[in-house]
Amino acid sequence: MIIGNMLRRVVPAADHEIGAVVPPIIEQVAVPDRPEIIRTAGVRELLILHSQIMDELRDREIVRTANAPLGDYAELLFATAFGWSLEGNSSNGHDATDTAGMRYQIKSRRVTPRNASRQLSAIRRLPDNTFDFLAAVLFNESYRVTKAIVIPHAVVVRRAKRVEHTNSWRFILDDGVWAEESARDVTAALVSVSETI
Repeated sequence: MIIGNMLRRVVPAADHEIGAVVPPIIEQVAVPDRPEIIRTAGVRELLILHSQIMDELRDREIVRTANAPLGDYAELLFATAFGWSLEGNSSNGHDATDTAGMRYQIKSRRVTPRNASRQLSAIRRLPDNTFDFLAAVLFNESYRVTKAIVIPHAVVVRRAKRVEHTNSWRFILDDGVWAEESARDVTAALVSVSETI
């Protein structure tokens, strides 16, 4: 009773009258600092950690894929290796431009024991000539560059297959692509850059 009377003196009447709406207590949850392993790991180690976390989430049926950072990593490798300028928005059909104004669409694929497919993500607006070259890279399960190539738009047009229900083109980066006369194998350049990032 004494405590109640004391509280009434400091708590506004509207907050303790019958029928008053009591605001919920908001619990302050501190966001933990990043673990040291994350702060000190190299780029490839972070990617491996990410893939292991994504694998666990997929096993728990929380997510269905595990390729989130791959495209950005591929773009970074190509841009660093060749001095290309990355576009802010790839909706224009290409991801990077070189100093001569040539436009590059950059694609990647991570090949794993669980999924050995070399099919790249969908290519949009292929007949519109929105890029001059396709720059593509294959990674292994540990995000190591295994093969990389730059091929002209004409080769992509000839080898790609139309997929009507997605209004796109499917391109598989099989070993035959490296046999194309106009193909440029850039594996060594991307491997070298990946070792320094």
